[in-house]
Amino acid sequence: MEDITIEELKQRMDAGEKLNVFDVRELHEYEEYNIGATLIPLGTLPSKLDELAELKNQEIILHCRSGARSGNAKMFLLDSGFTNQA
Repeated sequence: MEDITIEELKQRMDAGEKLNVFDVRELHEYEEYNIGATLIPLGTLPSKLDELAELKNQEIILHCRSGARSGNAKMFLLDSGFTNQA
């Protein structure tokens, strides 16, 4: 449930770690620039819980532009029983 910096994320990605990275921005933002994360816009997150259930106890890294949406997504996932969001 700790936050990580983009530098830490890049380092882990460059090292080839298998990561669960989700981008909670909108499609047009994702199309403009993405880091290779799976797109799940914040507004659609509640409808994706069943798809994410197998990750409930795994590390999930949430990405957005400023940290606000990823922070909201983190709180939503924690409230939904997910235990390891960054």
